[in-house]
Amino acid sequence: MGDLSVEVILFLVAAALVAGFVDAVVGGGGLVQLPALLVGLPGASVVQIAATNKLASFCGTSISAATYVRRIRPDPRTFLPLMLAAGLGSAGGALVASMLPRSAFDPIILVVLVLVGGYVWFKPSVGELTSLRFQGGRHLTVVALTGLTIGFYDGAIGPGTGSFLVFALVGLLGYNFLEASAKAKLANWATNLAALAVFIPQGAVIWDLALVMAAANVTGGYLGARTAMARGARFVRAFFLVVVSGFVVRLGGGLLGWW
Repeated sequence: MGDLSVEVILFLVAAALVAGFVDAVVGGGGLVQLPALLVGLPGASVVQIAATNKLASFCGTSISAATYVRRIRPDPRTFLPLMLAAGLGSAGGALVASMLPRSAFDPIILVVLVLVGGYVWFKPSVGELTSLRFQGGRHLTVVALTGLTIGFYDGAIGPGTGSFLVFALVGLLGYNFLEASAKAKLANWATNLAALAVFIPQGAVIWDLALVMAAANVTGGYLGARTAMARGARFVRAFFLVVVSGFVVRLGGGLLGWW
């Protein structure tokens, strides 16, 4: 980190703080933090950037996940299988990360985000109350498949994972936004841990920078989780729509060559 200017370090710390807040409320902090690392570290390899991003995110996710568990007390019958499946998927995704070009996924992610945002916008009641759509074994099967699929994406690419988890838990399984955010945060913690188990032995983490960014991400994560619990499901829904809109603009602009 010694070769980085003070301006670059402050820029990355600020990005980590914002990313931690966004991630704790509705997920998707990686779409703030990862592009910041790409801009701030033009000479770093893709795996170094991915690993450094994961370590900072993992620390922030740990704090926000612990805050949610203590206050919301989510049902372990859902979040434990979700965490396990997401962790396994993430480890698999991290192993093949170098073989999956980001450019191949951007159009798909953009379409999904437009559909997600449109669905939540045109159905205001979605996510306000919990109304589970599956029971028993079917519920666990859908939870496991959701965790495995989104976990693989997180290990391979990452940005937007928390938002995808929240939407799957709300739109597919029927949880309210606040409960979904709590369970998504626990699953995201597991995906970050599993990816780091692959990245750290490779020596890919830029440790000094990652730890500074981690402190900022932790602060943002704590503030975001407390804000979400204090403001409730409607605030999380509104924040969700703002974040998804930002993701659509960023990905769409990138595909059109605006930046």
